[in-house]
Amino acid sequence: MTIKNNNTGSRQAWSASKLALKTIVLSTIIFTGIQAPAQAQDAPFTKPSWWFGAAAGANFNFYNGSTHKLNSQLTPPVTFHEGNGVGLFAAPLIEYRRPESRWGLMLQTGYDSRRGEFDQQITPCDCPADLSTKLSYITVEPSLRFSPFKASGFYLMGGPRLAFNVKKEFRYEQGTNPAYPDQEKNPVVKGDLSDVKERLLSMQVGAGYDIPLNSQNNRTQLVLTPFVTYQPYFGQSPRSIETMTVNTLRVGAALKLGRGKPNATIATNDVTFSVNSPTNITADRRVRETFPLRNYVFFNQGSTAIPDRYVLLNKDQVKDFKEDQLEVFTPKTLAGRSDREMTVYYNVLNILGDRLGKNPSATITLVGSSENGPQEGKVLAETVKSYLVNTFGINASRIAIEGRNKPKLPSEQPGGTKELELLREGDRRVSIESNAPALLMEFQSGPEAALKPVVISAIQEAPLDSYVTFTAAGSDKAYTSWSMNMTDEKGIVQNFGPFTQETVSIPGKSILGTRPKGTYLVTMLGTKEDGNIEKKEATVNMVLWTPAKDEEGQRYSVLYEFNDSKAITTYEKYLTEIVTPKIPKNGKVIIHGYTDIIGDDTNNKNLSLARANDVKRIIENSLAKAGRKDVTFEVHGFGEDQKLAPFNNKYPEERFYNRTVIIDIIPGK
Repeated sequence: MTIKNNNTGSRQAWSASKLALKTIVLSTIIFTGIQAPAQAQDAPFTKPSWWFGAAAGANFNFYNGSTHKLNSQLTPPVTFHEGNGVGLFAAPLIEYRRPESRWGLMLQTGYDSRRGEFDQQITPCDCPADLSTKLSYITVEPSLRFSPFKASGFYLMGGPRLAFNVKKEFRYEQGTNPAYPDQEKNPVVKGDLSDVKERLLSMQVGAGYDIPLNSQNNRTQLVLTPFVTYQPYFGQSPRSIETMTVNTLRVGAALKLGRGKPNATIATNDVTFSVNSPTNITADRRVRETFPLRNYVFFNQGSTAIPDRYVLLNKDQVKDFKEDQLEVFTPKTLAGRSDREMTVYYNVLNILGDRLGKNPSATITLVGSSENGPQEGKVLAETVKSYLVNTFGINASRIAIEGRNKPKLPSEQPGGTKELELLREGDRRVSIESNAPALLMEFQSGPEAALKPVVISAIQEAPLDSYVTFTAAGSDKAYTSWSMNMTDEKGIVQNFGPFTQETVSIPGKSILGTRPKGTYLVTMLGTKEDGNIEKKEATVNMVLWTPAKDEEGQRYSVLYEFNDSKAITTYEKYLTEIVTPKIPKNGKVIIHGYTDIIGDDTNNKNLSLARANDVKRIIENSLAKAGRKDVTFEVHGFGEDQKLAPFNNKYPEERFYNRTVIIDIIPGK
C-alpha cells in the first residue's frame, strides 16, 4: 500500500514538472515572438541599470508524497497522498543589469503561500475525510538573469530559494457514512502541523518579458514584466517526517521603476544650436495701452498711513487732474522700467476720487485687511476714506468701511511655509469694492469686479519679435544647463546664461548697447551631467531695432490672483467682445505671460505659459466664431524673469501687477 502511494505521488510530481516545463517553454515561445525595439541610439537617456519595484502572482501548488500524522494530538485513520491549491505571492524586488549586457541579478523577498487541499480519502467506516493546509513562508529568492536575445525584453532566470516558515495551519474534517444519515457529525479539527521545518532551501527556474510603459525620452522609466517560474519538489519537503513534498508553478507580474542616465552619444550629435536675429522690424513708435486698475491700496508693515509712493494731491490740484494726463502727477519714488504703468497705478486714489465726483450716485466699500486684526483693518480703510472725503469732497455717506484679518482673496494660503513675508505684504491692503457700473470694468459687476481700466499712450519699446532668439534644440535633455559667450569684431566678450530652457530671447539692445549693428561669434557652452562642457558655434549679424514713425499698436492686459491660471474666466467676455474686435485684418497678436518672484522658477515659467495659452484659446475661439483665419499668434511664458518682467518686484503692488498676461496687437502688413 505504501509503495502504491509513493508511486502515485511520483507520478503527480512528474506531471506537475511536465506542466511547469510546458508552461515555461510556451511562455518562451510567446515572449520571444514579441520583439521589443532595440535601444534607440538617439534616445536622450540610457536604459537604467538599477530597477526597483514589486512583484505579485499566484502560486499553483501540487502536493505529492504522503502525510498521516498531523500532530501529537491527531493521527487520522487514513493517509493523504496528493493535493493542490492556489496561494498568494507578493514581494518587493531589486534588479541590476547593465544595458549593454545580457546578464543581470535579481532579488525578491516577500510572502509566499503554499496552501492547498489534499484529495479526499475514505476512512475504514466508509466516511469521507478532507485535509487542507495553509503553509506559508517568507521567501528570499536571489536569481541570475540571462537575456538570450538582445533586441527583445525576454529573459530566462534561475537561482536558489530560501524560505522561512511563518504559518503551518491545517484543517481536518471527517464526514459521516452516507448509509447512516442520522449519524452525529464529527467536529472540524484545526491546528498546526507538527515537525514543520523552519527553513527550506530549494531552487527555481523561469522566464519573463519586460514591457516598457513609457518612452526612453523620459529619464524615469517604468516596466511591466509578466513572468512564470517553476519551483520543483526537491528541497521542498515541508516536514521532517513522512514524504510530503510541494511543486509550485508561479504566474505573476512585476512593476519596476528605474532612472536612466543622459545618453552621452546623443549629447554631442543631437543638440542643434541656431540664432535668429531679425533685421530692423517695422513696428510701432507709439502704443495705445488699455491698462487695468488693481482695486487695491497697499500699506507698509507697521504703518496705517498711505505710503508716499502713492500720488496724493491737495485740494487745489484736484481741478487739474485728468486720468489721461497722469504724467503730470508723477510719484516721488518712481524709477525703473515700469515708470509708465506705475504712474497710472499710484494715482489709483485720484482716479477713484475723480470718477466718484463725476458719478454722484456711485457708492463704494473700502475693505481694510490687517494681520493685526479687523480693528486695524478698519483704520486702514478709514485712512483712504479720509483722503477721498477731504481732498475730493466726496460725501462720507457714499463710502462704507469694513475691517478684516485677511482679504477675501488672500495671497497667503493655509499650510503655506515659503516666502510668507512677501505674501503677507500683499495681504495688508485696502480693497475698493463697488456695484456702480460707471466705476467698473466692462462686463463685470459685483463687489469683487475690477475697476475700469485707464487708456494711455506711450513710446513703443522694442517688441518681442525684434528680440534675438537663441535655440539649443535638445539641450533640456542633453545638458544640465547651457550658456553663451558672444565675441564682437574687437574681441570684446559678453557672457549670457546659464539657461535651462531650449529657447532664449534677448533684446538686441542688451547685446549691441548703443551700436547700430555688429557681427558676433556666439559660442554655446553646454554642461553635461558628468560636468564635461560641449561647445557649438554660430556667427550672427545683428541690427539694433528702431521704431517706425507712422504706426500705432494696441496693448491690453489681464490680471490674475496669486498662483492662479484659471481666473482668466473673469475676463472671457472682455477678451471676446472688447479685445478681439480690435485685431485688424492680417494682424499679429503677441501674447506674453508673467508671474511675480514668489515661488519656484520652473513652476512660475509653466504658470505664465498656461495663462498666456488660456488667453490665446479665448481669442482664437472668438475669431473662429467670426469666421476669421487671418490672424497670426505668438505666445511666450516668461515666468518671473526679472530682465523681461513688466514691473519690478520691490513692492506688493508691483508683484501683483506682474501676475499678468499682456496682449500686443500689431497692425497687419
